[in-house]
Amino acid sequence: MLRHVPGWPAMAAAKFEKTEDEWRAIISPEQFRILREKGTELRGTGEYDKYFGDDIYNCTGCGTPLYKSTTTFDSGCGWPAFYEGFPGAITRSPDPDGRRTEITCTACGGHLGHVFKGEGYKTPTDERHCVNSVSIKFAPASSSDS
Repeated sequence: MLRHVPGWPAMAAAKFEKTEDEWRAIISPEQFRILREKGTELRGTGEYDKYFGDDIYNCTGCGTPLYKSTTTFDSGCGWPAFYEGFPGAITRSPDPDGRRTEITCTACGGHLGHVFKGEGYKTPTDERHCVNSVSIKFAPASSSDS
């Protein structure tokens, strides 16, 4: 069961619509490449690959809570892996080629990565949200309890 996050689900209703220039002014070039241009960081280079602290992972672009650390697992894929996100926080869309399903932040549309189902991981959902570390930032759980 996911813990209540202050401001959620009210934050989910907020939409963060910005021009490309406005996004460039508030996020780094690498964050822009991944979040806005749907890029991918190199396998095994991300800050949160194999990170298992007690945290809430927020969208780097808009700060919306996306994942609770209790849903992360070591999939061995080279990117942070989660088996579920906060309800309503993540939008799924088939890639144009139909081979994968892209996941984005519902609030700002930032590219997170892809979700894969039925790979046999022993998780409650049998899903792997393969997320770019650049797309997320964590906030220690203790700072979200206030």
